Amino acid sequence: MPMLRPLLALLLLSRLAVAQNSLPPPARLDSAAHALSVAEFQRNLNHEFSDPKESPLSAAERQAFQSLSYYPVGYGYYVVARLVRDSTAAPFTMVTSTDRRPLYRKYGTLYFILAGQPQQLSVYQSLDLLQRPGLEDYLMVPFTDLTNAHGSYGGGRYLDLRLPPAGSTILLLDFNRAYNPSCAYNHAYSCPVPPAENRLRVAVPAGVRD
Repeated sequence: MPMLRPLLALLLLSRLAVAQNSLPPPARLDSAAHALSVAEFQRNLNHEFSDPKESPLSAAERQAFQSLSYYPVGYGYYVVARLVRDSTAAPFTMVTSTDRRPLYRKYGTLYFILAGQPQQLSVYQSLDLLQRPGLEDYLMVPFTDLTNAHGSYGGGRYLDLRLPPAGSTILLLDFNRAYNPSCAYNHAYSCPVPPAENRLRVAVPAGVRD
């Protein structure tokens, strides 16, 4: 019975979302297709780190660069999440790794099952990106977990998301796409610090390593 509890919780989560939605939930990739999509994500990220226009690495580091270090792809870290929007949250200044304090707002909360336990993470929207064409639907999930400084970067990692279609409250959350902030590689960058409310009390050995 204990093994059934996470599955039942996930089933109830999905049913609740479908009941609240006018749209069907997004299709979850099977394990083979998911592994291919993560491999593509890793190739694109490695390419970004090799590109002098995008890379946070120095010229010498780029010359020696071959690939970031990744955890093995874990299908269990690709989960269905229910988004509860927060229409009342006021803009706030996000703490960063420098003195910069950009404006963000809490867009909502994601509820999901991970490591057999109910979890939640706040998702944020940059007010600056709202003014940039093509990025106005960008959402950010900065988080920490029990791997920080024990396999992953000590300052936490990020997940990028896009707004779901109007009327939908379901997102697919893939921790295999978790990546390090640029300031993990270059202190000249100013990076948002994951807020205390986004501290997961489980290990997430997925995505980019330290």
